Amino acid sequence: MAEKLDAILKNYVAEGTSTKDKLLGAAFVVVSKHGLIYQGSAGRTRVDPASPPFTPFSICWGASMTKLFTTLTLLHLVERGGQLTLDEDLRPHVPELASLPILKGFATAADGQNPDKKEGEPLLEPYDAPMTLRHLLTHTAGLGTDVADPDLMRWSAWVGRTANVGSCTLEGWTAPLRFAPGEGWYYGTGPDWAGQVLERVTGQRLGEYMGEHVLRPLGIDERSTGFYVNRLVGKEGGGWDERYVPTAERDGETGLLKEQPNPVFPVEPQCESGGAGLYTNAVDYGRVMQEVLRVLAGEKGVVSTSTVREMFRPQLNDRQREWLMGIVWTFGSAAEIPDGAPVDYGIGGIMNLEDVEGKRRHGSMSWSGMCNSRWWIDPETGIAAAMFVNVIPYMDPTVLRMYEELERAVYAELIPSWQASK
Repeated sequence: MAEKLDAILKNYVAEGTSTKDKLLGAAFVVVSKHGLIYQGSAGRTRVDPASPPFTPFSICWGASMTKLFTTLTLLHLVERGGQLTLDEDLRPHVPELASLPILKGFATAADGQNPDKKEGEPLLEPYDAPMTLRHLLTHTAGLGTDVADPDLMRWSAWVGRTANVGSCTLEGWTAPLRFAPGEGWYYGTGPDWAGQVLERVTGQRLGEYMGEHVLRPLGIDERSTGFYVNRLVGKEGGGWDERYVPTAERDGETGLLKEQPNPVFPVEPQCESGGAGLYTNAVDYGRVMQEVLRVLAGEKGVVSTSTVREMFRPQLNDRQREWLMGIVWTFGSAAEIPDGAPVDYGIGGIMNLEDVEGKRRHGSMSWSGMCNSRWWIDPETGIAAAMFVNVIPYMDPTVLRMYEELERAVYAELIPSWQASK
C-alpha cells in the first residue's frame, strides 16, 4: 500500500516552477488502534522549488481540523465531573451567550409591520432557551459564521462592527443567532464558545488545558501543535523555520498558486479559537485519531469508551438533520460522501449513515479545514486517516481528486485483509 499512496501524493505535487492544477506539497497518515499504518508526503512547503520539503511533520494552519481536538478536550472536562455537563445551560458560565439575540430579518418599508424601524434595520428578538455544550459541539446552538453568511455580514455593517470570526476575539464571535438553540443545524462558532466555556469554568486557557490533558498524554510536543504559530515555528529575528507551511492560494482562472506571506489568523490571538485556531501536522493528528480508535475498542485513554461512543452516536433530530442535509454539500463539508446520502452529525464531525462504496463504512466521522486538509475515522474497520495540505480556496478540485484516490487506495489494500480477519 505504501508504494501506491506514495505514487498518488507524488503525482499531485509540482515538480518544477509550474504549479498549474498541482499542489506544492501534501502529507497523509493512516492509523489503526495499534499504531501507524502509513505515513508519507511529497512536494515542498513554498512556491520556490528549492524550498524545504513538505513532510508529515510540516506545520500547517489546521483551521476547522481544530474541532476534533477541541471536542476531546471539552469531553475530558465533562468527565472530570462536578464542573460541567453536556446538557446543562451554559448561560450562567458565559453571560455573553445569554445576551445574543436571534436575527429574524431586516425591516422593509413595504411590509408595514415594523413602522418604528428604519429601512434595512436588523430585526432582533431575544431567546429564552438553554444553550448547552452539546449544542455548541454539534452546531445546533443557532450560531453562524459571519463571513460565510450574508445576513450576518449585513447586520455587522449596520451596527458598525469591524471584527469577524477570524479576529479571534469575543467581539468577532459575538453575532446574532439564526434560530433558538436546538431548533436547527447551522455551522458556526459553537466550538469557539465551547473553548470560552472551558476557560470560565477552569480558569485555564483552552490550549493550556488541552496540552495538559490531551496532547501531552499522547506524546504531542508543545513545539509541534498549538494556537500560537510564532511559538511553534517563529525564528528569532523574524520569519519562520522550515517546518512552517505558508498558505498557498490558487488563481481560479490560471490554476497557478501564489504564496500568502502571512498567517491567516493573528499570530498572537487574543482568544484561542476552539473552532479553527490550531497549527498542527499530520503526525500529531494521527496520534489523536489513533487514540479515538483505541478508546472506541475499549482501551483506557484520555477519555472513556462510553464518552467516545457518545461522540459517534448520531445527535440530530429530524428537523436538525434536514438543515444539515441542506447545507453540507452546498459548502463542501461532505464532498467525499455521495450527494444526498443519509448523514447525521456526531459530537465533533459529520457521519455517513451508509457505507460509501469502495471507501469508508457506515458510522464513520469526518470533517475538514478551510485550507483543504481533511480527516476521517471509521470505527467499523478500525481505520482513520488525515491528509494535510495548505491551499485555498476551500474545495480545491486538485485536492479533492487526490483525496478520493488516497481513500480508495487505502480501502482497496486494507479491507480485503480486514474482511479476512473477521
